[in-house]
Amino acid sequence: MKKMETFNVKRFTYFLWISGLIVSCLNGRSAELEHGALAGERYRVIVSSDIGGSDPDDFQSMIHFLLYADLFDVEGIVASPWGEGRKEHILQVIDRYDIDYPRLKQHSERFPTPDYLRSISKQGAIGIAPEKGYRTPTEGSDWIVSCAKKDDPRPLYILAWALPEDVAQALHDAPEILPKLRVIFIGGPNKKWGVNAFDYLERNFPDLWMIENNSTYRGFFNGGDQSEGWGNLSFYERHIQGNGALGEYFGRFRDGDIKMGDTPTVTYLMRGDPEDPESQSWGGRFYRVQYRPKFIFDRLTTVSDQVEVFSVIEFNLKGPAPDSIHDDEVQFKVHINNQEVEGYYAGEEIYRFRLCPKNTGVESFLIESEHPWLNGKTGQYTVVSEGTLGHRPYEVAHRFWWTDMLDSEYQEGDYCGAKTVNRWRIDILSDWKQRMDWLR
Repeated sequence: MKKMETFNVKRFTYFLWISGLIVSCLNGRSAELEHGALAGERYRVIVSSDIGGSDPDDFQSMIHFLLYADLFDVEGIVASPWGEGRKEHILQVIDRYDIDYPRLKQHSERFPTPDYLRSISKQGAIGIAPEKGYRTPTEGSDWIVSCAKKDDPRPLYILAWALPEDVAQALHDAPEILPKLRVIFIGGPNKKWGVNAFDYLERNFPDLWMIENNSTYRGFFNGGDQSEGWGNLSFYERHIQGNGALGEYFGRFRDGDIKMGDTPTVTYLMRGDPEDPESQSWGGRFYRVQYRPKFIFDRLTTVSDQVEVFSVIEFNLKGPAPDSIHDDEVQFKVHINNQEVEGYYAGEEIYRFRLCPKNTGVESFLIESEHPWLNGKTGQYTVVSEGTLGHRPYEVAHRFWWTDMLDSEYQEGDYCGAKTVNRWRIDILSDWKQRMDWLR
């Protein structure tokens, strides 16, 4: 009888152990995810967003961010658009937050007041930086400098959902703030259009702490468990639609279909150790790189010229100096993929433009200019996978730079690193569902 009781105790103990293991696996919690804002650690945060610009997903990400604003010391929200977006679009989301604020406050006294959020909302750079990578200070870039200079030993996390123009401007104006900054940059299209500012940062601040997230962020809305109520649209219909003013506002963008490509910068701080990008986090896992791919040509290229995806491609074309020139005056336009990139005179009879491809394959471009010798010139190049061509002697070495995991096991379709995010999809959405329920 005693042996039978001992056996049953062992079986029960094993049952408890395996049950805990299953629950742990289902919840996605590991020892690596003990840190983060949800564990009570508070981080200083500035969001730089192109909300209201070319992609409505920033509205979705801003709504999500404000629902977690009690977890962070939010020090700034900067409108850094390259389209029609402005600070007023940030304020429109805060107006909905204002309506829901009484309910949110019932659950946490640390939710910032709507008036405080309005006071720290700033207008950043409106246009794309010229060839040199910066232009003039903005309210947003000045605010970044001011916050970075506060007497606070904690680092300042810049969640860069937009072009890096305001970050570049802030570092140009006050390079001494460099050690305080932690930049989590949603690259891809933002790097493509902000390539001059990005290149300025990459060349001039080799010790900048940077996560260059070119494709990992896509794991938030690509792949993972999208069954039943966990799909991009079905989650909205079940758990967001009709929940408070923020839930109603969410449905105005993409008809509620979740994209929220910038949200992984927030979830990165929520679960995991943000000072260790190589460890697991809800915002992805990244690997340290010493060099970033860059290709410099002093001629027009052909299809036989290879470059890497997400690289900086710089063209320096020799030509006669213009008769007269004003600072940062556009000298020509480059048409590529039905879009336009601006080109500049860089001095010493050099005309310069930069490109950043975000897909592999062959790309072609056409130059339009009032300079007869330049007008109508064309070129091509072949874009190959990142990490296949090796670094070049003129590239800058970095100490604190991370980017997407290139291993195939972390790839979702064509998107490197995406599986390091979508593996946590249900955990992230389950937690968000609880907060959306507060607004019912």
